[in-house]
Parts: sequence; C-alpha cells; structure tokens
Amino acid sequence: MRALYFKEIRSFLSSVIGYVFILIYLIASGIMHWVASTDANLLEGTEADLIPFFNSSPIIFLILIPAITMRSIAEERRTGTMELLFTRPISDLKILLAKYFASVTLMLIALLPTIVYYISMYDLSLDATSFDHGATVTSYIGLVLLGSAFVAIGIFTSSLTSSQIVAFILALFFCWLFLPEIGGLALLGSYNLMGSFDSVVQYFGMTYHYDGIQKGVIDTKNIVYFLSVIVLFIYAALTVIKSLKK
Repeated sequence: MRALYFKEIRSFLSSVIGYVFILIYLIASGIMHWVASTDANLLEGTEADLIPFFNSSPIIFLILIPAITMRSIAEERRTGTMELLFTRPISDLKILLAKYFASVTLMLIALLPTIVYYISMYDLSLDATSFDHGATVTSYIGLVLLGSAFVAIGIFTSSLTSSQIVAFILALFFCWLFLPEIGGLALLGSYNLMGSFDSVVQYFGMTYHYDGIQKGVIDTKNIVYFLSVIVLFIYAALTVIKSLKK
C-alpha cells in the first residue's frame, strides 16, 4: 500500500499538469482574496479574520479536487493497468486507500501555502490579542474534512469510467450536490417546498456541518458526518472495483 501511495504522488507531481492545477488554485485564491475587490477580499473586510477565505475555498475545491482525482482509477482502466493491480498481493480496499490518501496529500500540498494568509491577517490585525486563533484552526480542520470528502467522491466517480473527462464532470456534479451554501442539497432545502423535510435535506448537505466547525467548536456530529461521507463513497468505489473483477 505504501509503495502504491508514493507511486501515485510521484505520478502526479512528475507531470506538468499536477503543478499547473496547484498553481491555478493558488493564483485563483490569491486574486480572489487579495486583489479583486469582492466580498472575499481579506483586506477589505471590517475585521481581521479568514472567514471570506474559508467561505470561498469550497468553490475553488469544486474544480481543483475533481481535477486531482479524475485520473486516479480512470487512467488505470483506460491503460489496462487495473488488471495488473489486481494481481498484486494487496487488497482492493488498500488499492483504493492508497489512491485516496495520495489525493488527500496533494490537496494538503495545495492548501499548505495558504498558511501565509493566516500569518498575514494576524500581523495586519490592530489588536493581535483579539485574533480568533481557535476559529481559524477549526476552520482549517473543516476545510480539510470537506476536501477529503470531495476526494472520496472523486475517487468514486473515477472508478465508474475509463474517461478522465467523464470522471471530472461526474465528480464536479456530485461535489456540487454537497457544496456548502450554493450546492444542490443546500438550495433544494432552502426552497421551503417540503415542509419540515427541508431541514433534513439541508442536513445531508455540507452547509450545516461546515458552518458548525467554522464557529470554533469541534462538534462530534459534524466530524462523524464528514467521515460518513468519506466512508460511503470509498465503499461505493470499492463495490465498483470489485465488479470489474467479475
């Protein structure tokens, strides 16, 4: 499993495409939060915090993570190397987990430079003692959990097809369904069409849980939610992988 994990990371970082996607994320995030005159601009806010960054990052992840995961299994199916993996002394679950953790690692690599935002906003705050470090740290945890859930969705959609483009589009759609605030489930639950069931629909989206973590308190139910989404889609991908062996 470890060998496959490092192989996946090397495969992504050895290509120009890998660096391009990470660079696009950092450039898009930099322009959105430091240059463009929008609500997400960190310098134009009334308080020194990273709330605009954490509110807009899921939208950037909506593009970045499907791009990272689209080739994970689809490429193996296209080139026929999936059959070679099946012959190795490694379980199907470990194959998936190696690819999953490799993609999560790549997401963390892309996210790591944004720590500069944290340091910058702290230095720019007029009263450093009032800077909410706790909420910032928990928000980063929430963003990593959200990104990890998107990775699981991307791994699942990549297992469905041998086309990277199709895998990307499917991952884009499924991630959008769960996306906080403007995702399919969040919007469906906001129309007040199903009475008390609206809150149930919203609960299955990520808005409630992501916003809860951003408040600076790690609630077990929010952690369990994200872990459940991850397990659900990894299990779905495992089911697809097993069907390929028949």
